[in-house]
Amino acid sequence: MAHPAQEETITLVKEIFRTYLKERNQRQTPERFMVLEEIYRAEGHFDADDIFFNMKNAGTRVSRATVYNTLDLLIECGLVQRQQFGKNQYYYERSYAYQQHDHMICKECGVVIEFCDPRILEIQKLMEQIHDFDVEGHSLHLFGRCRDVEACQLRKKEGDKIKSLKKEEA
Repeated sequence: MAHPAQEETITLVKEIFRTYLKERNQRQTPERFMVLEEIYRAEGHFDADDIFFNMKNAGTRVSRATVYNTLDLLIECGLVQRQQFGKNQYYYERSYAYQQHDHMICKECGVVIEFCDPRILEIQKLMEQIHDFDVEGHSLHLFGRCRDVEACQLRKKEGDKIKSLKKEEA
């Protein structure tokens, strides 16, 4: 799972976002930058409501609409990725300075296990050569079920949120 971004990264993504907004004649509001900062200080996957309630609980005045609209802008400029792990709800994760990775998703409890395997990059490069194609990114989701049924049922009882297994649980 991703750890909060370092201050240098946050400063850099703010500048990227500032440039993106300026080039498109979009307003550079403090609220938009607060949403960006909240995302880059977060760990792992989150939904729009997670961001909204985290900010609200911290005393930040931001509307739900601002969160959703800012997420759309951040996706457009490549600072955030949107994922759908087999459900109707979207989840997000930061994408700048974040190692390429893939996901295994339990269809029972919704746990998401991030993994990185260099062989996937090798396959990607091979496919580029075979098909004379330039890959700009990829997304791999493997769906299945936890082998530890008891732990799976406990996670399922906790709610419908995406969770990430920590090494201690695995």
